[in-house]
Amino acid sequence: MDRLSIYAKENMKKINKSNFKKALGKFATGVTVICTNDNNQIFGITVNSFSSLSLSPPLVLFSLDKNSSSINSFLKSKYLSINILSKEQKKISNHFALNNHPDDNIVFFVGKENTPLIDNCIANLECKLIENLKKGDHHIFICKLINIKHDDKKKPLLYFNSNYIK
Repeated sequence: MDRLSIYAKENMKKINKSNFKKALGKFATGVTVICTNDNNQIFGITVNSFSSLSLSPPLVLFSLDKNSSSINSFLKSKYLSINILSKEQKKISNHFALNNHPDDNIVFFVGKENTPLIDNCIANLECKLIENLKKGDHHIFICKLINIKHDDKKKPLLYFNSNYIK
């Protein structure tokens, strides 16, 4: 047996939920809060499973757990916002990680498609939901960007190894 085979056999592990989450936690990400307006009620959720998908047309994707308390509001949404948080917005991230409704301290502005956008983010993306796919225990949402705002002076909120990066 060659050296590479011996190394892999001795160091690779079978996948379980714990080591899967731990391994993917080694991938540093930005932090977003995805928001929608459902019957004039704002729903939001902290998400780091966000990615660009296509430049032309401009598409992004994110995923939500199928058991999320606000999943139905997102599934029936036509439009939503993706708010890329700045490093000053850790409290907002923590809030929406635990609650799907905003508190009075979170300032929003309204997008052209009546989407709730969080003020003072590094970027705000107003999107049209064009497809959602159910895969495993998550829904994957594919969205087309329709309006965008960004601030080149702000720094991003980053997450790595189950912690915010300072």
